[in-house]
Amino acid sequence: MFGREKPAPASQPVPTAPAAARFDSASAPAVAGSQAAKIETVIGANCRMNGVLQSDGGIRVEGLFEGQIQTAGNLIVAESARVVADIQAYNVVVSGQIKGNVTANRVEITETGKLFGDLNVNTLLLNEGAFLRGQTNMNGDVEPPLFDTPQVLPPRPVAPALQPEETE
Repeated sequence: MFGREKPAPASQPVPTAPAAARFDSASAPAVAGSQAAKIETVIGANCRMNGVLQSDGGIRVEGLFEGQIQTAGNLIVAESARVVADIQAYNVVVSGQIKGNVTANRVEITETGKLFGDLNVNTLLLNEGAFLRGQTNMNGDVEPPLFDTPQVLPPRPVAPALQPEETE
């Protein structure tokens, strides 16, 4: 009565939403069997923060953040977000705007995303309409292919130009 609810009987489990249903799974990469897919920290749309943000879990930014972000999990920058920071994260999904250098395993810039800064990544995904200004360094064990030196062929002789016959 008056807002007090009876606890669920012990014989019936309390339904809980799966982790993927708690946040927009379309904008977050799923890391199978990992804690990195869980969003633990949310900076709301009406929030403005400055400083160093460190986390072992996922972070979602919807407002304004200035400083530095370090997370072992995923970072999601929502369409309404503005981030001015150097970022170190496992995966980064950019739908808003980032100004700063990003170091990550995987970076995805969506149709509405804009990133101004240098990237140091293993995998980069740019959707149509995405904006990226900066240098990109892709790590990996991929060796560049060996190309044969192009052979320079001697010039072909050109036939002498035909002179028009003179008429008298």
